[in-house]
Amino acid sequence: MDNSELGLHARFLRGLAVSPDRDAVRVAEESITYRAAHELALTWAGSLLAACPDPPRAVGVLTGRGVHSYVAILACLYAGAAVVPLQPDFPAARTRQMLDSAQVSALVADLPGLRAVPGADVPVLLVGEVPEGERPPGSTLPSAAHALDRPRAARGSDPAYLLFTSGSTGRPKGVPISHDSTTYYFDLLDRRYDFSPEDVFSQTFDLNFDCAMFDLFCAWGAGATLVWVPPLAYRELPRFLLDQGVTVWFATPSAISLVRRMGGLGAGTLPGLRWSFFAGEALQCQDTADWQRAAPGSLVENLYGPTELTITITGHRWSEAVSPKLAVNGVVPIGAPHPGHEVLLIDAQDRPVAEGADGELCVTGPQLTRGYLDPAEDEGRFLEHGGRRWYRTGDRVRWVAEGELAYLGRMDAQVQVQGWRVELAEIDHALRGCAGVQDAVTVAVTRAESAELVVFYTGVDTPPAGLVRQLREVLPERMIPRRYHHLEQFPLNSNRKVDRGVLRARAADLLTVC
Repeated sequence: MDNSELGLHARFLRGLAVSPDRDAVRVAEESITYRAAHELALTWAGSLLAACPDPPRAVGVLTGRGVHSYVAILACLYAGAAVVPLQPDFPAARTRQMLDSAQVSALVADLPGLRAVPGADVPVLLVGEVPEGERPPGSTLPSAAHALDRPRAARGSDPAYLLFTSGSTGRPKGVPISHDSTTYYFDLLDRRYDFSPEDVFSQTFDLNFDCAMFDLFCAWGAGATLVWVPPLAYRELPRFLLDQGVTVWFATPSAISLVRRMGGLGAGTLPGLRWSFFAGEALQCQDTADWQRAAPGSLVENLYGPTELTITITGHRWSEAVSPKLAVNGVVPIGAPHPGHEVLLIDAQDRPVAEGADGELCVTGPQLTRGYLDPAEDEGRFLEHGGRRWYRTGDRVRWVAEGELAYLGRMDAQVQVQGWRVELAEIDHALRGCAGVQDAVTVAVTRAESAELVVFYTGVDTPPAGLVRQLREVLPERMIPRRYHHLEQFPLNSNRKVDRGVLRARAADLLTVC
C-alpha cells in the first residue's frame, strides 16, 4: 500500500476508488462528489502547507455548516495534520482555550468562523465566501498552484483528530485520538456492518462531537453519501429521509421523543432505513420499540463509548424478544465490549468488584487514547491495574446475560437522600411508568448539605399528588421526590442530548423561590 493511503484519510480514498462521481456530502442545496472533494482537499492541503513555516501538527477547522466544512477536515488530514473541529457559536474565550491547548498552528475558517474568533494569531486559510474587507491580515486563499499530488503520509501514533470534553476545572479537556485507534475502530465496523456505496448516511451531530466521525468515515469508507439533517427536518422527518434516500440513521435517543412529538413515529413511517444507531444517552426500551415499529426494515443498535475510547466501545443489537429481559430500569443494554478490549469493574476504593456486582466501568485496549493533551488532566481518569492502563468511564454498569453490560447511570448520579443511596435512573424509570408521563429526568440539588430531588417530566400535566400516589406503589418513601415540574420538552444541548446542567440550574432557581 502507498504510504499516502495510511491513516484516517484512507477511508476517503477507499470511497473515491469505488464512487468517484457519487456525492460524498450533501448539505442543504450543496453537494460535492468524491472526485471534486479529493481535488479540492489536495489544493487546500497544499495551500495550508505553503502558508505555514513548518508543517502543521494540528489545524483548527472553524467553519459554519456547509460542504466546505467536510472538505476542510479532509484537507487537514491530507496535510498530515490532526483535525481540531471547532464551533463558531461557542464563546470566543472557550475557542481560544481550545486553540491554545491543541497548539493549533493554522486555521481553516469561513466568515462565521472569522467573526467568532477575530484576530487569530496563526495562518488562516479562508474558505467559502469571505468579502475582501473581512479578510484578516496574513490570511491565505486556496491556490491550485500549491495543490498536492497526493495526501501526505501519516504515522499511526500521530493524532488523527483532537476533540474536547468538559473539564472539572472549568477548562475543556483535549482528547487526541490516533490514526492507529481509528484504523482499528473502523476496520472492526467494516466487519460488523454491510455498508455499501448505495447507502445514504444521516449526520445529526455537530462536527466537534465524536459520533460525527462515525457517520463521516463509515460513509466515506463505503463510498456512500453523507447528508446533514438540519433541525427543521425533524418537523417532517419521514419526508426528509425519504426525499434524501437515507438508509443509515444515527442520533442521540432524545431524537426519538422529538420525532414522536412531531407525529413522525407511526407504524412504518421510516421504511427506507436499513440501520438505526443511537448513542450518547441512556436508550429506553419503549423508545426503541417505537422506533423499530416505525422502521420495520432496520436493524437497531444501542452504541456506547466515551470520546477517550474512540467513538464507541460497546454495542447491543435490539431484539424485541431478548433486549427487554436484559434491560435494567427500562434501559437497553449497552452490549458487549469490542474485540481486543478488556473490561474491569471497580468499587469506590478502586478494587475489582465481586462477580455479579455493580461497579465503575474501566476499559483498556487499542481504542484507548494515550491521555489528555494536558497530562495533569489524566489524574483520576486513568487507572493502573495488572500492569495495564485503563480508562475510568465514570459510568456504573453490571454484567447481564449473553456477556453484555447494562448501563446503570453515572457514578455521580447516585445521591444520598436522608442516608439512602438513590440512583436517579431508577426514579426516572418509575416515573415513566406513571399514567400520562412520556419521559422524566430527576436532578438532585444540594440544600443545607442534603439533596433535594426535583423531577422534570413531559407528557400530560399531572397534579403532583397523582404522581406521588403512583410512585408509592414502586418506590420506598424516602426515594420519592417532593417537587415536580411539567415541561413541553426538555432543553437540549448542541448535540441534542438532554441538557441536565440546564435542568439542575432551573431546579436550583425553583427551590430558591419556594
